Amino acid sequence: MNIMSNAERRKYRMEPVPETLSPATYNLALGGFVFYGFLINAFMVYALGDKLRNINSIVFLILYFVCCIAGSLFARSRNPIMSFLGYNLIVVPIGVLLCMFLPGYSMSAILPAIVTTGGIAVVMTLLSTLFPNVFLKMGRGLFISLIIGILAQFIAYLFGYAGGLFNWGFVILFSLYLGFDWARAQKYPKTLDNAIDSAIDIYLDLINIFIRLLQIFGKRDS
Repeated sequence: MNIMSNAERRKYRMEPVPETLSPATYNLALGGFVFYGFLINAFMVYALGDKLRNINSIVFLILYFVCCIAGSLFARSRNPIMSFLGYNLIVVPIGVLLCMFLPGYSMSAILPAIVTTGGIAVVMTLLSTLFPNVFLKMGRGLFISLIIGILAQFIAYLFGYAGGLFNWGFVILFSLYLGFDWARAQKYPKTLDNAIDSAIDIYLDLINIFIRLLQIFGKRDS
């Protein structure tokens, strides 16, 4: 297995290698892998939720970070099989997190969050397809905004503020990230490995949008 750094991975993904998939097949594979991630999460929540939510929180945190770090490393592989393994190492711990997180919310909050996340995915994909250059210029600004947002929310929590403005802000931020990651995915050579790697980015965008929307709808529901 050949593991690359982030810079090497970005450079490798942009190399003009022979494309093994047609654009339609590439996007179908990308979307299929994203759907697969959520299908695994849904199975974990509904079939294994009662068992997984009782995991010791300290043990879970350790395993969560170990799996996510390992998944990120495997996802940098040039081999699509190893990249797919890395994807699963990211999807599974997030599924456990959802098993612990979702019981605090009713279906009247969960269903609107799911539907709205799906609507955002469709809209941002269409906008990114129509105006790819607009989104591709956002990369640096989005990263800086994410760092500032995380720091600002952490400071706000220290002063006892947990208002919904942060949730709305992050929904907007990750929606723009979704458009950026989709536009960037279309620039990469159409290979199975790039489809998997791009699916990881988009899956994480959608998970962040869903969790923030869940907190918004959950507060309205309560």
